[in-house]
Amino acid sequence: MSSWPIWTVGVVLLLGAGFAAVAVPRLRAGELHRRTEWSAARAAIGTATVSRDACPVPVAEAEQLLSRAELIAAGRGGRAAARTAAECARQADALWREAARG
Repeated sequence: MSSWPIWTVGVVLLLGAGFAAVAVPRLRAGELHRRTEWSAARAAIGTATVSRDACPVPVAEAEQLLSRAELIAAGRGGRAAARTAAECARQADALWREAARG
């Protein structure tokens, strides 16, 4: 009886285990980074919303930026979308803070 089928199965299992050992941590890390980016984006949107409510004058550009950030956040997406939403919210927050200072 030949032993090559046993060796073939062994090699395939070994390769599969090696692939899984590398892929699973990378997938988990990627998911963690994505969740972290979205958490930061939601925090920036919340901060911009507070600044908007505290600002005594309306700022049209800031409203547009916050609306864009909220629209991007509603669509979800990946890390790039989260960074874009956070940046829009931060810019809106800065505009409202500047307008509130006078």
